[in-house]
Parts: sequence; structure tokens; C-alpha cells
Amino acid sequence: MIKRITSLLFAVVVAATASVVSAATSGEDLFKLHCAACHADGGNIINPKKTLKKADREANGVKTAKDIIGLMRKPGPGMTTFDAKTIPEKDVKAIADYILKTFK
Repeated sequence: MIKRITSLLFAVVVAATASVVSAATSGEDLFKLHCAACHADGGNIINPKKTLKKADREANGVKTAKDIIGLMRKPGPGMTTFDAKTIPEKDVKAIADYILKTFK
């Protein structure tokens, strides 16, 4: 009996986790899931000179989606590395496009 209950609870947790991750499909949702903790409203809690605002991005040589993706894949000190296992290519592209569209 306990084994069945444990199995059922495990299945519920797995299903709930999968639905949260699969629900995050838009660039905005993915940004909120992976980036907003440090970059709320386009800011930067680690390095205030490196916000996601266009002027700061461009001052730091980040002008295109490819540039943003490059930083996500191989960031500098203080930023989490988001490899392809963590964020697939189509999702990282959606995040980069969202950043370019949103933080002007």
C-alpha cells in the first residue's frame, strides 16, 4: 500500500513539473523562468552596468540575438551558464528575441 502511494505521489510530482516546464514556451515565459531572478525589468543585480537595456547592451558589444545567445552559452563572471541541455536552441533564441524586443 505504501509503495503504491509513493509511486502515485512520484507520478503526480513528475507530471506537475513537466507541465510547468512545457508551459514556458514564449520568450517572455522562458525569460521569467530562467533570467528574471537576476534581470528583473531588464536590470542586473550582479553588475548594474550590464543591464539588458539597449544602451547598456550596445555599450558592452551586445547588439544581436546571436550576441545574447553567445553570452548565455559562455557568460562572464557572475552569470549562470545556460548550455544546450539547460535551454535548447529554439528556447534560447526566443529569450534573445524577447530581450531585444522588450528592453529598449
